[in-house]
Amino acid sequence: MFTPLVHESGVRRLLVAAGQAPSVLNTQPWRFRVAGRELVELYADAERHLRVSDPRGRNQHVSCGAALFNLRLAVRTAGWRPMVFLLPSPEAEPDLLAAVRVGTALPATAEQRQLYDLIPVRRTSRRPFWDRRIPPAVMAELCLAASREGARLMPLDRHGTADTLDYAAIAEDELSRDHDYRAELAAWTMRGALYDGVPDCAQGPRPLHDPSPTRDFGRRQGETRFEERPQLAVLTTMGDRPVDWLRAGQALQRVLLVAARHGVSASFLNQPLDLRDMRRRRDPRHRRGHPQMITRLGYGPHVPRSPRRPATELELTRA
Repeated sequence: MFTPLVHESGVRRLLVAAGQAPSVLNTQPWRFRVAGRELVELYADAERHLRVSDPRGRNQHVSCGAALFNLRLAVRTAGWRPMVFLLPSPEAEPDLLAAVRVGTALPATAEQRQLYDLIPVRRTSRRPFWDRRIPPAVMAELCLAASREGARLMPLDRHGTADTLDYAAIAEDELSRDHDYRAELAAWTMRGALYDGVPDCAQGPRPLHDPSPTRDFGRRQGETRFEERPQLAVLTTMGDRPVDWLRAGQALQRVLLVAARHGVSASFLNQPLDLRDMRRRRDPRHRRGHPQMITRLGYGPHVPRSPRRPATELELTRA
């Protein structure tokens, strides 16, 4: 039985799946190298690193972790066991974030096949959500999904949500006064982008009332009513190192795919985390872990997906 790396069609299938992961500002900051018939390496694409808003590379690692999860799913649904090595050579190759070895043959489970089929269905939605609460059983399933990848998803109560929305508004106001930040943001939200960035159709309208439950990229069109009680959850990890960021990305993507299975949409409100990173601040160790993503969850309309780089552009020269 041949591994999926033997034929071009198999390699393309893996890269297409990985390339549909969510990423900060849809930068898609990843590249892949196929080494022989059993190994795929995931690299950070240095040219797509947001050097102003992501000086530590945390967001880039989280994004690449999400792509890694999709890659794992693609290997599993091809009938093989993926063996994952995070940061296999941090000193010699710091941009090499993970190596995935195709192990023994192993049929995929029904859940794995279902999650794989949901990869192209998942969307980031900055549109208003309906005033419909996520059932506790569904939220519990999302929390379980995060825990399976070594992270923790913490739904916020009404008080925590109000505080977080205020923090996000304060952080966004401070970020908006940073010229370099605005220039970087504008570079990834330009009109007419074909393969990356956040297009106008994905930015959503401006809410009628503050604070906003969605991020402002500076090109919102129109105003409308958003849900009265946004549902926020914070994804945390026990550590705050590159390996933890990669785990956070894998956990995030598993959560998002499970959410898509239940018709739950998501967007992100990470301005406080970006400001923390830009100011070179570190959170004190907390028993609940280090925040890596602030996620807004809810039920809403179908939205178009953001553009994606061609799979042929994602592959580095083969070893």
